[in-house]
Amino acid sequence: MEAFNIPATPSLMKEFLRQTGGAAVIDGGLATELERHGADLNDPLWSAKCLLTSPHLIRSVHLDYLEAGADIIITASYQATIQGFEGKGFSREQSESLLKKSVEIAIEARQMYYERCSKSSSDGIGDGKVLKKRPILVAASVGSYGAYLADGSEYSGHYGDVMTVKALKEFHRRRVQVLADSGPDLIAFETVPNKIEAQAYAELLEEEHLKIPAWFTFNSKDGVNVVSGDSLLQCASIAESCKQVVAVGINCTPPRFIHDLILEIKKVTTKPIVIYPNSGERYDADWKQWVQNTGVKDEDFISYVSKWCEVGASLVGGCCRTTPNTIKAIYMTLSHRSPAAPK
Repeated sequence: MEAFNIPATPSLMKEFLRQTGGAAVIDGGLATELERHGADLNDPLWSAKCLLTSPHLIRSVHLDYLEAGADIIITASYQATIQGFEGKGFSREQSESLLKKSVEIAIEARQMYYERCSKSSSDGIGDGKVLKKRPILVAASVGSYGAYLADGSEYSGHYGDVMTVKALKEFHRRRVQVLADSGPDLIAFETVPNKIEAQAYAELLEEEHLKIPAWFTFNSKDGVNVVSGDSLLQCASIAESCKQVVAVGINCTPPRFIHDLILEIKKVTTKPIVIYPNSGERYDADWKQWVQNTGVKDEDFISYVSKWCEVGASLVGGCCRTTPNTIKAIYMTLSHRSPAAPK
């Protein structure tokens, strides 16, 4: 990001949004696209399995999203944990190396994209691809403890009475340190399902004196609270009070709930609001698959985007089951942006 003079400090998002014209596009679903490219993700590691078996596919998907107009790409580390890799027989050193690899692949994809832009004769859209050199951020994904459990509990937030803020901090601590040291522009704490995990993340960022910015995104299944039933206002307030959190919002939530959730978040935060819903399809944790024909079509998803930005969203993308076509449509919807020149 050096070429665009975007600082790796809490002011990162403010300067990034200044350069992108006040709104930025996030990438879309990773696992769906990896499967479309031929990956088999029937594994507790889910998309992180490809760090082992087919890193080239991850790079291809990152490039697809950049060529669809994404300004932020999120690493394939959502379900990548040291504990999960060790459970597969890998050493601690090997596990940490795989975490680093997730960031390295995204950074490589960004560099390859910039090279393609330099070789392109058009500064914009050519052959249906967005080839435009612009600030691009790499966000290192940190999925919840529930994602590691691989039992769908990131969609319930119910970890049992024995789980505490202290235990969650110890679960995430080394993973966050490794990701932060691997060179991303920020850390994306995603699909946060309850208050105690938000608190654990906020305390970790401060205790470890990590210099890297972060965002917190929560998920909701009722359009009012986070999935555990905890108050969204309380969860967003934790993010607001953490100085290293540069954006707060919602991901992996049906599009129909997003408008009201943005309004709720705005009651307690002055930070940029980040929104990347899923397609609206329902996930069946027992069958470990998405229920067909329960989501919205791309055109319906896109119809929401301008309204979300009007009420306060600054960063918009997609989560599970959204595709490069979805992201390209978001890019086109936000194409009126007027980027400021780098300082």
